[in-house]
Amino acid sequence: MTVAAGIGYALIALGPSLSLFVAVISKKPFLILTVLSSTLLWLISLIVLSGIWRAFLPLKSTTWWPFALLIISSVGFQEGLRVLFWKVYKRLEDTLDAFADRVGKPRLFLTDKMQIALAGGLGHGVAHAVFFCLSLLTPAFGPATFYVDRCPQMPFFLISAIIALAFVTIHTFSMVIAFNGYAEGNTTDQYFVPVVHLVAGMVVKHW
Repeated sequence: MTVAAGIGYALIALGPSLSLFVAVISKKPFLILTVLSSTLLWLISLIVLSGIWRAFLPLKSTTWWPFALLIISSVGFQEGLRVLFWKVYKRLEDTLDAFADRVGKPRLFLTDKMQIALAGGLGHGVAHAVFFCLSLLTPAFGPATFYVDRCPQMPFFLISAIIALAFVTIHTFSMVIAFNGYAEGNTTDQYFVPVVHLVAGMVVKHW
């Protein structure tokens, strides 16, 4: 393939995120900081997970349960980190509201809270895309492409970009759903997010 193809794959994976960043996030410095801190947090979590599982890889077993254990433990770790991220955000929100009361300014509106959750989710999604997709796209800028036996009709790089786009979408809006569920005590939303995350991970493993 060519440089144009490599750039195209990268834009498939991160184009919507870039649009969301320019249209919403970039207008408020605090949201930019939230995206950056969230991206760093999730990248560190993925590096930690990869370091832990590196001792057991490659999995020589052909049975399904080692892969299921890997995915379940990884999703569980990230969802636990999401709860921790929420608690840190909640303390920051209380601090900002207390400061607003002291200076006679309005507290955070619901839209502000949703935008913060959106920024946090975008950071999570971008970290996932960088870790699992962009790191694989370097060969796509070369003169050839690559196919896998399970899907000989589509280049591997295109499939990776589409999967990255799917996970960016899932992680971005899952954070909004999760934050709303934590704030309102809605157990349906709280369980919906990890279930979707787990199902998505299982589907990608099956592919």
